[in-house]
Amino acid sequence: MGASGSMRLKREWVGYSLTAPAFVWLCLTIVLPLAVMLYFSFLSAMPMGMAKPTLTLGQYQTFFEKDFYRFLTWRSITLGLYVTLTCVVVGYPAALILARLVKGRWREAVLLLVVLPFWSNALIRVFAWTMVLRTNGIIDQAVQLIAPSLSLGILYSYPAIVIGLVHSFVPYMILTCYISLQAIDDSLIEAGQALGATNFTIFRRIILPLSLPGLCVGIVLTFVPVVGSFMEPRILGGPQGIMLGTVIEDQFTEVFNWPLGAALSFTLLALVAVIFLVTSPLLRRGFRTA
Repeated sequence: MGASGSMRLKREWVGYSLTAPAFVWLCLTIVLPLAVMLYFSFLSAMPMGMAKPTLTLGQYQTFFEKDFYRFLTWRSITLGLYVTLTCVVVGYPAALILARLVKGRWREAVLLLVVLPFWSNALIRVFAWTMVLRTNGIIDQAVQLIAPSLSLGILYSYPAIVIGLVHSFVPYMILTCYISLQAIDDSLIEAGQALGATNFTIFRRIILPLSLPGLCVGIVLTFVPVVGSFMEPRILGGPQGIMLGTVIEDQFTEVFNWPLGAALSFTLLALVAVIFLVTSPLLRRGFRTA
């Protein structure tokens, strides 16, 4: 082996040694708990006390036998689509303006405002929305100053859930899109302008294709957690907030039926994986475009 091969092997071992602790930590904190939950999902009951659980597919069978769970699954997926689409509509233009138009200290100030929600507790943010969206809340009182007969109290409704989730996840969309948009070489845009391309053509042929990786990452980071969300639907939705995520939480915290909760969780995970598998050609094309 030559000197160059020896140096390359040494660099590889250095890379392995530096990344090994992170992989071990991920296995201990993510893979191992998921493996335990997967095992629980095949049990007939919790292995507690005098119970002697057996391996069974009954928990998964419950999901397919009861229309209630299938309805809530579809409702959760629909909520994920609504919230993700809203985050794209709100977040992508905001990221485009932030990356291409805002300069200097103003950009730093706006970025600070974008990441500011990450500095506060998620539960506090959700309860703050209850003060805003409830009847006689801040928005409702402001509207009644103009139109006393009109009330915009939408707390404990489906739109309230969407608003709370969009507020929680739109920063992810803005930041991922901003990184892709910021990385676009200005000379490409200048070349398009020099060739007489309109602003819309430049956006359609240059900016949008090159920013698709960030947009795809933002979609994934938004859709996956929203489908399984339970805090925002429970607090902001009230009776309208029953989703599969809230039912899964109840199985772990109220009913203490961990096997059913684990089975519902992995069923939802499998459905989300199927959705991304079906849409993976579009996602791969977006990454190849860049």
